[in-house]
Amino acid sequence: MKVIIVGGHGKVSLRLAAILSAKQGYSVSSIIRNADQSDDIKETGAKPVVLSLEDDDKSKFAEAFEGMDIVYFSAGAGGQGGEERTKKVDYEGALKVSDAIELLQAKEKPRLILVSAVDIRNPDVIPPHYNEKDIELSERMRKAIPAYVHWKYEADKNLVKRTAFKWTILRPGGLTLEPGKGKASIGRTHITSPISRDDVASVLALLAERPDASSLAIDLVGGDEDIPTALDKMIKKGETDFLG
Repeated sequence: MKVIIVGGHGKVSLRLAAILSAKQGYSVSSIIRNADQSDDIKETGAKPVVLSLEDDDKSKFAEAFEGMDIVYFSAGAGGQGGEERTKKVDYEGALKVSDAIELLQAKEKPRLILVSAVDIRNPDVIPPHYNEKDIELSERMRKAIPAYVHWKYEADKNLVKRTAFKWTILRPGGLTLEPGKGKASIGRTHITSPISRDDVASVLALLAERPDASSLAIDLVGGDEDIPTALDKMIKKGETDFLG
């Protein structure tokens, strides 16, 4: 399995690269925009690839994606550079990666596994399973980081319309640096429980071997169910969590 991670120096991406690199039969590359981060990538067992979502065009990314089985998109502006940069990375960057996959001439294009966030949705459609605490958190976050929420939604909305390749969206809740518990709540659930980056990386790694998760957007928050079991149930249910 040949895998490449866009946004390779992020905290989740570094964890993901380490998990996959340790698995037999996996070859992992990580895209970074700063060559100074190469040693951190090598420590995970992955190969660093220097490319910029902001400055390099889609053809350069298509070259990097040649021969890959899976492309992970786990990049983000991280609140730096204001709305202009958020749009450039979180929205235009996501579209650039999708466009690059579509440029490939291979009969079987790589799957895209895109990391979004829980509650990225049409602002006029409140999910019917939300309770008062979910709605309160949703409103608070939309006021605190409106540009992020908007451009993530636009990126996800674009991806769900694509048919040239297979894709899955993972939508984690609030992230912590706590050690992973190996447990979560997955699928249409309440959104107020945070989840560790370790556990998000674990789910992303599991998705590498779940092509049956194609065309699904998967909510992921802290919970009490064993992660592989919870993920399997969600995928078999086949109910996407993106409400466009």
